[in-house]
Amino acid sequence: MIDPALIGAILIGGLVILLAVGAPVSISIALPSAVCMLLISDFDRGAITSAQQMVRGANSFALLAIPFFVLAGVIMNNGGIAERLINLARVLVGRMPAPLVQSNVIANAIFGTVSGSAVASAAAVGSTMAPMQKREGYDPAFAAAANVASAPSGMLIPPSNTLIVYSLAAGGTSVGALFLAGYVPGFLWALACAVVVFLYARKHPELKGKPWPAPSVFLTTFLKALPSLGLIVVAIGGIVAGFFTPTEGSAIAVLYALALSFAYRTIKVRDLPRILLEACRTSSIVIFLIAVSTIMGFVMTYARLPQLMADALFGWTDSKVVVLLIMMLLLLVIGIPLDPTPAILIFTPIFLPIAVSYGIDPVHFGIMMVFNLSIAVISPPSAPVLFVGAQVAKVRLEPVIKHLLPFMAVLIVLLFVIVFVPEISLWLPQLAGLL
Repeated sequence: MIDPALIGAILIGGLVILLAVGAPVSISIALPSAVCMLLISDFDRGAITSAQQMVRGANSFALLAIPFFVLAGVIMNNGGIAERLINLARVLVGRMPAPLVQSNVIANAIFGTVSGSAVASAAAVGSTMAPMQKREGYDPAFAAAANVASAPSGMLIPPSNTLIVYSLAAGGTSVGALFLAGYVPGFLWALACAVVVFLYARKHPELKGKPWPAPSVFLTTFLKALPSLGLIVVAIGGIVAGFFTPTEGSAIAVLYALALSFAYRTIKVRDLPRILLEACRTSSIVIFLIAVSTIMGFVMTYARLPQLMADALFGWTDSKVVVLLIMMLLLLVIGIPLDPTPAILIFTPIFLPIAVSYGIDPVHFGIMMVFNLSIAVISPPSAPVLFVGAQVAKVRLEPVIKHLLPFMAVLIVLLFVIVFVPEISLWLPQLAGLL
């Protein structure tokens, strides 16, 4: 049998080198994995086994939920739904200081709930809010930082494609339980961002709030946004209640979003090919990542790398706190160059057995991982949400990063609260009888 240390060196070293030279993440995972397969067996068996593993990884009924939810998100981005949710957020903030930035934070949480994408939220909400914030004298860099920091709440608040990927990587952990577990941490994320904005606004008296809107204005705005919010009740409520599977719920979400956009007359039939192509591009990237990551998972299992890493950790320390801190630190560092999807696919098989051996519930560990990787997607230097947020606000990265640091400090503190207080994540799934 090939030395596991050699397999690990090829996998990790190849991944790091290829990422450093700018290769796509999928290729950076596939090439080292293929080389290891050829070392483990001969060329013919290695090639056939690799192909079989890719098909096995992509051939999943539960995996169909991802392209459907992506399509629903693209339809919502093009269907005028973001504007209605932003208007609702603006009337909700009332007299809060820095109302436009606070409404940005709330709109990201609401829009993330129905789109499930941090990048989509930062782009859709930020592009709408940035011109208004500039007209009213807000610091564009701070407003962009608040938009960037609050956008990943959608990775935790269902429907979350990231949680679906974790469910697959974790051997079928209940998607319904993960969805319910994500609500409180997701809303705490948004609340933490709102607190940072509030503290900033206290030092800038010119950013005072505005009078509460008239009850009729609030009611009209709420009624206009209600159909969009209905998607949460229809799709997520049906999944959690057991009326349909996550895949069926995602298909219903597409039909609901499409019907709503046609009713708003913001999408025409001639727009559908462009929308479908955009959703296919995004979905194909995710599914190909899952397929090639399955080869890496097979190689790691064959070489017993997860077991060897677990033995090394157990041999070095038996403290649950220390082990969790090490895993969270590694995920924070790893999540900066890697997208959340491959990071989850690669490290869930390694870290989850260790976490379970310490008595950590797989649902709680999934929320810990996703929360951790959500911080990574806004962390410089390689942060897609940060780049999108700065681009839509038309500001340079440096001042945005400066204003982003207080948000990140508060979110890292909140991460450790999520890690060491499991009840925050688990009480809703337990209440619903899913755990």
